[in-house]
Amino acid sequence: MDFEHSALRIEICRVGRSLFERGYVHATAGNISVRLAEGEGFLITPTDACLGFLKPEDMAHVAPDGRQLAGAKASKTLALHRRIYESEPTAHCVIHTHSTHLVALTLAGVWTEHDIVPPITPYYVMKVGHVPLIRYHRPGDPAAAEAVAAAILRGQRSGTPLRAVMLDRLGPNVWHESPASAMAVLEELEETARLWLMTKPAPLSDAQINELRSQFGARW
Repeated sequence: MDFEHSALRIEICRVGRSLFERGYVHATAGNISVRLAEGEGFLITPTDACLGFLKPEDMAHVAPDGRQLAGAKASKTLALHRRIYESEPTAHCVIHTHSTHLVALTLAGVWTEHDIVPPITPYYVMKVGHVPLIRYHRPGDPAAAEAVAAAILRGQRSGTPLRAVMLDRLGPNVWHESPASAMAVLEELEETARLWLMTKPAPLSDAQINELRSQFGARW
């Protein structure tokens, strides 16, 4: 085991266990990765691993080009994680889950393809922002990675950078500066989907969203 990144390995395990114990992931669904220092590649959870029972020494260490360097076999979604990092320089952790209410939302019908749920709470607007739907691809399909990269680019061009996308029938991919902050985005997104499915409230008004922009820098 390469102990140089031991703190990150432990943090991935902590976040994975927390998500599992609170029902955000189940069985062997989901994966977590972190971007290492320039030229050092990535750490990513192994393929078919349960996020609730990860071991630091099993984490896959892959080179920037995706070659496996150490650990158990990398998750089959590695290509998607790498494309997110290539497309979004501020992303240092990516989390993918099959969160129940978000997957249910795609089965029942999202609000729009550009925003899977409307802006119904201030913290959703501030902490998550726009979340587009990515049409269905089989797990691990490289085409999904390209579709996500294209969505990230559209967000950057419009001045509303993304922190998440929703893979149709599979689940969300969220990213942020650290595993803990990415987990917080996932939690807010899943809980907003649950609220929307339960109550179908009216969205916040344009004036209310503008106030969140001016007061808190919301990127909606």
